[in-house]
Amino acid sequence: MADTAKTTEKKGANTRLAHAGYEPRGFHGFVNPPVVHASTVLYPDARTMEARDQKYTYGLRGTPTTEALASAIDELEGSAGTIIVPSGLAAITVPFLGVLSAGDHVLVVDSVYSPTRNFCDTMLKRMGVETTYYDPRIGSSIAELIRDNTKLVHTEAPGSNTFEMQDIPAIVDAAHARGVLVSMDNTWATPLYFRALDFGVDLSIDAATKYPSGASDVLLGTVSANEAAWADLRQSQLTLGVCAGPDDCYLVMRGLRSMGVRLERHRLSALDLAERLEKAEGVARVLHPGLASHPDHAIFKRDFSGSSGIFSIVLDAPDPETHRAKAHAFLDALEIFGLGYSWGGFESLAVHASLDDRTVAKPPEEGPVMRLQIGLEDPDDLMRDLDRALEATASV
Repeated sequence: MADTAKTTEKKGANTRLAHAGYEPRGFHGFVNPPVVHASTVLYPDARTMEARDQKYTYGLRGTPTTEALASAIDELEGSAGTIIVPSGLAAITVPFLGVLSAGDHVLVVDSVYSPTRNFCDTMLKRMGVETTYYDPRIGSSIAELIRDNTKLVHTEAPGSNTFEMQDIPAIVDAAHARGVLVSMDNTWATPLYFRALDFGVDLSIDAATKYPSGASDVLLGTVSANEAAWADLRQSQLTLGVCAGPDDCYLVMRGLRSMGVRLERHRLSALDLAERLEKAEGVARVLHPGLASHPDHAIFKRDFSGSSGIFSIVLDAPDPETHRAKAHAFLDALEIFGLGYSWGGFESLAVHASLDDRTVAKPPEEGPVMRLQIGLEDPDDLMRDLDRALEATASV
């Protein structure tokens, strides 16, 4: 009985991360999966080749390396299947192309990752797909925007740069009542802090470039699907020929082992700094859903088990004419924070968020929005760096 209990008990997140996706005894006991570089796969005879009756058939369809990572992600997501693609953006475009056809309509949250908007406004538009951007706080009222030709509702929580929370269960219920699929960019929380499929989402998207990798040196994306969406997602990947290389999969698999420990450090440091910045002179507002002051904090507490290491502050700059100059002064005064895009790595980063493309979720009026990625450095050192930057804005 004791042995059975050990095999059926639910293991903790870090235990699962340390062991998911690969059985060392399947490859001579080595603790990491082999890096298999492959395009051609040989068959033992003509009958097997004709029927493709073997586990691996061609590099595009998977290797032991990609299989190990996909299996690990499936375990974290609770998914029927996961595809691995070369970037976080590809993790959005592949399922979109798989679901949408000419004449279809897609609903996309207005606080979406900006390259997603660009894809919708260019390629999807040329394909004859119409996009409607909706308020991130719309909740169940999204039912009013669903048309007969709506095929997909795309969500992102919290929103890019401005960190609005979405009522995912309410949106899922409204969409599924009309037979519409729901996708979610879940890069911020990862499946450790929000298991999107458990809340009814059909397609969970993650830029593995960020926290799964953790080292700012690889591009990768994953899409995990439930049973209803898996077959079409897999076929779309194979039809488009979009697959990730084994070296990148290996690096993300290696990073995945420490993601839980790193994410907890990111979470605690970011919350610490967000709380300090709420009291700092020169800061009009802090945009972090983990703070009690955030207007969507109740939704965050209800659905999410943790927060990650990225949030924004709004500089106190009532005169719009000074926004650009204050943002530049803030960034140029930083010494520890790097000036660069992306996030989820070990190093802290800062950017002036561009929100000019918003149509519904208008940007804060108090001043420029500065997005902060809190890395693994000591929070006290980071706060001193931020204090220097805020002092520099005071003279502008």
